[in-house]
Amino acid sequence: MLTDQKQVNPRQVLGVETLKSLNERSDRKGLLQLIAHLTVMGVSGYLWGSHIEKGWLVFPVLVVYGFSLASMFAALHECVHRTAFATNRLNGAIAWLAGLLSLYNSTYYRHYHKWHHRYTQTDKDPELEDPKPTNWQEYLWQLSGLPWWWGKLQTYWKLTTGQIENYPFLQEKSGKDVILSARLQLFAYLGAIALSSALGHPEAFFLYWMLPLAVGQPMLRFILLAEHTGCTDDDNPLTNTRTTLTLFPIRLLMWNMPYHAEHHLYPSLPFHALPKAHQQLSPYFERVEKGYVQVNRNIVSRF
Repeated sequence: MLTDQKQVNPRQVLGVETLKSLNERSDRKGLLQLIAHLTVMGVSGYLWGSHIEKGWLVFPVLVVYGFSLASMFAALHECVHRTAFATNRLNGAIAWLAGLLSLYNSTYYRHYHKWHHRYTQTDKDPELEDPKPTNWQEYLWQLSGLPWWWGKLQTYWKLTTGQIENYPFLQEKSGKDVILSARLQLFAYLGAIALSSALGHPEAFFLYWMLPLAVGQPMLRFILLAEHTGCTDDDNPLTNTRTTLTLFPIRLLMWNMPYHAEHHLYPSLPFHALPKAHQQLSPYFERVEKGYVQVNRNIVSRF
């Protein structure tokens, strides 16, 4: 529940010393988080590979594996903010790897996401180029992940062919970096396809990456819809972003991104500091809600 919004300076809710303490980045905590995520991915991926066509366990294992791939987007997000690790080179390397697994380009996303934070829920916010659903058809279409796949095909085509003039957040130098990064990523995918074919398993790229990622996307869309949908269309971080209280497995694989209002208010906070920050910041936010099912029920109730 929002507390005295008109009398609060959003950027001064936390004291200087408190913010300094919370802002401490850690390679150890980042690596432990990454290992936990990769462990879930590795175990579920192994079970998916060894249980194909072997009974009822196949589908839940595929869902977990697929979501662990899709939610590498959360690892990318933290590394792009350079808050996942204390070492910036580690942030850069893991961001690129996480983007490779989740079909995002970290170099492009860093500039895109910077503008999202700068212009959240206002006319220059690049996320608003994907309209929020206003009816059941649009809602289910977004949850399917199909618009996301189509958007990826369009974006990668433009980036790899150097068509960046319609991206205002890319300058000449950053644009060249993005083009090179996107092309390297495409080569990595082509290399994976070639390697699997050379090893006699041409279906592996589809079965162990594309199919699971497609299965995981609806879950990720379900979560990401909650971040700003139904919030105010202005630059007030106390009202334009939602925090969703959810289960530990989701918080783990989403790198604490459900504490999204806290993150938008203080983007410098590393993922491991967000739960502690929530304890102090939650009374100031307009939207702190319990569970993604409830949030999505509220979203569709407005159709």
